[in-house]
Amino acid sequence: MKRVAVIGAGFSGLSAACFLAKAGFDVTVIEKHDSPGGRARKFSAQGFTFDMGPSWYWMPDVFEKFFSHFGKTPADYYQLVRLDPSYRVIYSHTDTLDIPAGAPALQKLFEDIEPGSGGLLKKYLAEAKIKYYLAMNVLVHNPGLSLRELFSKDLLSGLLKLHVFDSISSHVRKLFKSSKLIQLLEFPVLFLGAKPERTPSLYSLMNYADIQLGTWYPLGGMHKIIEAMAALASSLGVKFQYSTTVERVETGPKKITGLQAKGKHIPFDYVVASADYHHVEQDLLPDDKRRYDENYWNKKVLAPSSLIFYIGVNKKIDLLHHNLFFDADFALHASEIYDDPKWPTLPQFYVCCSSKTDDTAAPQGCENVFILIPVAPGLQDSPEVRARYFDIIISRMEKSCGPFRDNIVYNRSYAHSDFILDYNAYKGNAYGLANTLTQTANFKPSIVNKKLNNLFYTGQLTVPGPGVPPCIISGQVAAQQLLKVHRRQLHKHEGNI
Repeated sequence: MKRVAVIGAGFSGLSAACFLAKAGFDVTVIEKHDSPGGRARKFSAQGFTFDMGPSWYWMPDVFEKFFSHFGKTPADYYQLVRLDPSYRVIYSHTDTLDIPAGAPALQKLFEDIEPGSGGLLKKYLAEAKIKYYLAMNVLVHNPGLSLRELFSKDLLSGLLKLHVFDSISSHVRKLFKSSKLIQLLEFPVLFLGAKPERTPSLYSLMNYADIQLGTWYPLGGMHKIIEAMAALASSLGVKFQYSTTVERVETGPKKITGLQAKGKHIPFDYVVASADYHHVEQDLLPDDKRRYDENYWNKKVLAPSSLIFYIGVNKKIDLLHHNLFFDADFALHASEIYDDPKWPTLPQFYVCCSSKTDDTAAPQGCENVFILIPVAPGLQDSPEVRARYFDIIISRMEKSCGPFRDNIVYNRSYAHSDFILDYNAYKGNAYGLANTLTQTANFKPSIVNKKLNNLFYTGQLTVPGPGVPPCIISGQVAAQQLLKVHRRQLHKHEGNI
């Protein structure tokens, strides 16, 4: 069997490992931390358990499809519950909106806020459904290696319906006038990493995922998915080397010969890099084997980084599982991320309180609170900056949730320097590349290295892009490309015999 190294045990790395092991390869996942998960690791402290990164379970069909490739279902590993309300939007301390699960209930809510908008939402979602199924069944499975991929019959037939050259901002505003409804439909863009004016309308597919497919939660936390994928990988014969940092990718004239880790050379026939793309290229590869230079990366538009607080509170707080604090100027915040990068004047932010759904997340009568502020990548964070924003955010939360500052019994912060230290994240980014038109599909960094025929990339900096479901698909795409190259080399070898 050919030996494959997968660098990194995040979603994309675990996905690639599973597909390659199923195809008969001898797969080893090398992970710098002492457990799998990457950005989706978890930690516990003082009886509180926190998912460190992803907290939204959208697109349940992607998880179903992944496990189905191996004769499994998510239910074989974890229990899902649908959240209803899906989330809460706080427009001010006196104006909140709980978003009901399902399109019919949300159409009624839209109608109550803006007469006539309920029918328009139904029309909007019908178009978003087409985009969702074209994107998730065709576009995201393309390796992005040829423009011919974009001219498939299915994509061409649906091209006009995709509104590729229209922004989601203009598309939404053609139908809706209420600022509340506009914000509600644009908010998933925060997780795509670009201003609504620069995000293609194609990504209204996220609204379909949100409204029609629902917001779910795996009991025990998002790390349950990681545990499931790692268990599946082990059952397929994948080996794991934890607490092992790859120090160098060792190369011959046209291919990788192996990896150096812990001062030792480990031979491999193929390598799949699920670690930060920029780090692998610029730090682990020799200069002459890099596909892109530093100038290329500097020109890329990165999605935001994040300032995160993990907080344990010894009382119950008036929150839902997911909460969006839109009680500040989004345009100003977005400008301070993308146009004039700086620490934000008055940011919007997101709060997850999974203890509302999961009794195991916090001690009885307590809450675990995850606060995330999207901020520009490349900023210098410091204890003073973190403390200042902690004070700002808690003060704003208390206006809506009631006093709880004196009940905080655990507090940990996480920002740029932590993303760099833990994940070698380029400029401390949290979400990869912004999904602008010029960074979509084939315009992302390639999954292959033309100078090395046995190196493949996967994860949020390549196709199809950031987010948990896209990263799971990215692992599958990289594995399929590796298998294709392997078969081609076998045929070439057989032809020379």
